[in-house]
Amino acid sequence: MSLRRRRQRRTEPCALIGLLALLTAGAAGPTAPVPDPLHFHHGLLRSQAPFRLVDATDESGLRFEHDHGGSGRRYMVETMGSGLALADLDGDGWLDAYFAQGSPTPGTESTGSLTNILLRGSPKGRFTPVPAAAGAASEIWTMGVAVADYDNDGFNDIYVSNFGPNQMYRNNGDGTFAELAASARVDDRAWGASSAWADIDNDGYLDLYVANYVDFAWDNHKYCGDPRRNLRAYCHPDVFNAQADRLYRNNGDGTFTGIGQAAGIADTLDGKGLGVVFGDANDDGLIDIYVANDSTRNFLYINVDGRSFVEDGLLAGVSFSSDGQAEAGMGTDWGDYDGDGRLDIVVTNLDVETNSLYRNLGDGMFDNATFASGIGEPSLRQVGFGVNWMDIDNDGDLDLFVANGHIIDNIGEFRDNITYAQRNHLFLNQGHGRLLERSAQLGPGLELVKVSRGSAIGDVDNDGDLDILISNNGQPADFLLNQGADSSGRWIQLRLVGDPANRGGIGARVELVRGGDSVALVREIKAGSSYGSSSDQRLHVGLGAATAVTVRIRWPGGQQQTLGPLQSGHLYVVRQGRGVIAARGPHRAAS
Repeated sequence: MSLRRRRQRRTEPCALIGLLALLTAGAAGPTAPVPDPLHFHHGLLRSQAPFRLVDATDESGLRFEHDHGGSGRRYMVETMGSGLALADLDGDGWLDAYFAQGSPTPGTESTGSLTNILLRGSPKGRFTPVPAAAGAASEIWTMGVAVADYDNDGFNDIYVSNFGPNQMYRNNGDGTFAELAASARVDDRAWGASSAWADIDNDGYLDLYVANYVDFAWDNHKYCGDPRRNLRAYCHPDVFNAQADRLYRNNGDGTFTGIGQAAGIADTLDGKGLGVVFGDANDDGLIDIYVANDSTRNFLYINVDGRSFVEDGLLAGVSFSSDGQAEAGMGTDWGDYDGDGRLDIVVTNLDVETNSLYRNLGDGMFDNATFASGIGEPSLRQVGFGVNWMDIDNDGDLDLFVANGHIIDNIGEFRDNITYAQRNHLFLNQGHGRLLERSAQLGPGLELVKVSRGSAIGDVDNDGDLDILISNNGQPADFLLNQGADSSGRWIQLRLVGDPANRGGIGARVELVRGGDSVALVREIKAGSSYGSSSDQRLHVGLGAATAVTVRIRWPGGQQQTLGPLQSGHLYVVRQGRGVIAARGPHRAAS
């Protein structure tokens, strides 16, 4: 059914009850070896997880402590960051980590330099700091990171969204980076929160979306909190105006053109953007955009023809809560959690609101499945930021990780049942559209109590299961290592190489059919999601009890490719039009 016809038959939603207010509202290259993979029995009782997440931060050598630069005056930017990236930046097959850092705020006594940092990955899941981040050491207050190969030279580049001019670090291919945002014309000076890459017009070059937040500045800082008790707190976004998001088209020559207004990303929309993710919502081969906005309605931009978008969030049912409330959207991600072949949306929100899960019904419609899925009640007292769909136990179903931490550092002065630091959540997929929060049973890595923000996922130690990196506000980062029960290899990894599609295959839709299954596992390659973060672009899919799988790829631009059967326990490098060009089996990496 066409978008126009669907609009005609839809009725207007009920009037909004009004925005939920906070107590603190103001008065004014080479492929990676894949060793010894784990085995997961698909028929095992799902409540008995055969894995555990351990805190491997110290053992890995990961040394990063976020500093929000706070002076005690509670400038809004202090509590909002930051994100990170987990990506292979040097082409050696091991995932590197890039962390966004804060910066001193007015009145800060510290004189030390604060910069973003880069850590090189190596065998056994170890990280080594790179001096001056190899040229990517931003000293601006950085919120988010999005990694992708925007110039198709085979090396991943880094875009950082800042409280201040954004920066673009082009990968020189020799282990160093060059900052080119001004010459590339992507150095927007609004408060950038998150960004993401995708090829919106299927011309082979990645385009860029930047979600901007509010017009807070040092000189319009407001008093928020309880003046009667002289209790100052971080402000609610309602006391500031929204800033327009940006959409940049890649010109293919190292420069970009801002096309937001012309493409339908209207400057007048009242969106206070914090999270953004690209995905093909209606499976038409054109990449769409979802934006999580803080206390204003969320946006779903449907790609009409590769050049223009229609904002359809309200009619699709993904702009508000089930009772018509705008929620405090932070992070977001697409994923087919119920196995029906359609991408569903998850959004993290403030406490009391709960996080939101919108189930894709097809025909442009979504159903609010927050409580039916099981994610609603556990999130009632949490503030969610980073969020990732991931198959943590390799059974073929997408599980859900949520990074939690409150906004208000003195929330205990206002409410006695909510804390600033919080435990993160991991929901295991039970099948039939149900998710069960099991953090307390899944290892010591989920016992940490932090003020978490960004989260990124990937197979850091190349052992066949997904690990998690977390950036915490004003605290050291965490590396949660996935320790599987055994090593029988019920998984597969794909690294896509596009030509003529974009080099990283970003936006490709992959269907995997296990022997005996009547339906496919559906995944898409993303570059930017969660909250201000970017995850490993190698596609990791758990296969349950299957030992082989047939793979169908729809590349950006529409070219179809079928491979297989491919054996489990392997990483395959797939080149568009040619098929498998390299593979790594279940063996230990050299160390």
